[in-house]
Amino acid sequence: MKAADALQTFYSAAEEFGLPTRFLSDDAAVFSGKSRRGRVALESELDRLGIQCVHSTPYHPQTCGKVERFHQTLKLFLAKQAPADSLAHLQLQLDAFRTIYNQHRPHRALDGRTPLQAFHARLKASPSLAQPAVDYRIRRDRLDAGGRVTLRYLSRLRHFQVSYKHRGQPVMLLVAGDPVRVIAEDGALLRELTLDPSRDYQRSAAPTLVRHQVRQRSANT
Repeated sequence: MKAADALQTFYSAAEEFGLPTRFLSDDAAVFSGKSRRGRVALESELDRLGIQCVHSTPYHPQTCGKVERFHQTLKLFLAKQAPADSLAHLQLQLDAFRTIYNQHRPHRALDGRTPLQAFHARLKASPSLAQPAVDYRIRRDRLDAGGRVTLRYLSRLRHFQVSYKHRGQPVMLLVAGDPVRVIAEDGALLRELTLDPSRDYQRSAAPTLVRHQVRQRSANT
């Protein structure tokens, strides 16, 4: 499963039930980019929509206790079914369980109502209108033999040309969401770009523009 799969599944649920005010998940790589000091596609999209993204503490399943308990009930149901002989067969069993669990099975904690009845009886919270958080990062790296550098953005590696003249030299990357600036050790601006999420290999900068920006920044300092 990829980060794009998690995002597509989220939107499928949102189309049926609406956008939530908060999203809770574990720290799986498709949900959280914290371990890689970045943000995955789902986190960035939740920020854009004004939805609070919350991750459970590692090795503490009680945080997501409701869905963990749901998994137990689901496994007990599947254990009583004929073994699925294909993914399509398994999907039919899962669809049947979801219908029974949400629409027909009364729940003691809901005063005998079904989960679907309880869901429709409640007022729904909506996403916050607050401005999304910007992912600020400072990363030190070294240009490769071709003067290029690689940066992880939205859970994928993005490659872009910086400066062939400075190949092999250490640089500092200043990241503010999708805008990125690449700075040499002496403080000179080598390249400034806005990452294109649709491209793994970013477009090359116009050399004259970069040199002009470097001269302009040097003059200002």
